[in-house]
Amino acid sequence: MRHSPSIAVFLVALLAGACIPSTPSRTAEPSGAPSASPSSSVSQPSTSAEPAASTPSEQASASVAPSEAPTESVTPSTAASSPAPSSEPGSAAACSGTDANRTFFEDAAAAVSWTVYCAVLPAGWFVDTGQYRGSGGGRVEIAYKGPGGARLELHEGAFCSAGGCVPAGADAGEATFGDRTGPLVALDGGGWAVVVDRGAPISWLAVGTGLSQSAFQRVTAALAIVGG
Repeated sequence: MRHSPSIAVFLVALLAGACIPSTPSRTAEPSGAPSASPSSSVSQPSTSAEPAASTPSEQASASVAPSEAPTESVTPSTAASSPAPSSEPGSAAACSGTDANRTFFEDAAAAVSWTVYCAVLPAGWFVDTGQYRGSGGGRVEIAYKGPGGARLELHEGAFCSAGGCVPAGADAGEATFGDRTGPLVALDGGGWAVVVDRGAPISWLAVGTGLSQSAFQRVTAALAIVGG
């Protein structure tokens, strides 16, 4: 049986198509699409050229440790008989006590805007306790112990807003507090006090017990300026 040429061509084409493998379809990725990156869990600190403003709670405050009790015995009648005033106002070098006590005064003076005073006492005296703070107007309070039970307290700055912080007593004239002058008070319970700018936002008070009037006045006259 003879096949026509057209049928033969059709069969060849059909067999050739069956031998060509099919090509799978593919979707193209868009050009330049960024790949996803995981987010970082570490935050980067911000930087600023301007210093952060301090708040009142960050302002300086400190207490002073007691200095060692002296071994030399001095009678109360001669205590504070010859204290030498500071030759260099603004330095704590003349302040009685240890180097740590003097550093305490230097730091206190740097923390407030008013004049700070320290005691210049003869042998036999030592720092008992003290503290300062820079906020709320600032204040410095320190106490010294002397021979025979003598005691000196200094209260400076915004320690009293109502004017009633001076112990009760009788007017005894005037006395000096370093380079300032104020009323001298003979305390009802014994002892002496001198106050400067009583009732003002910033004031200064010295209270002494176990001292004669003349010894107390010599002590307060010799108070030295720190950081002035």
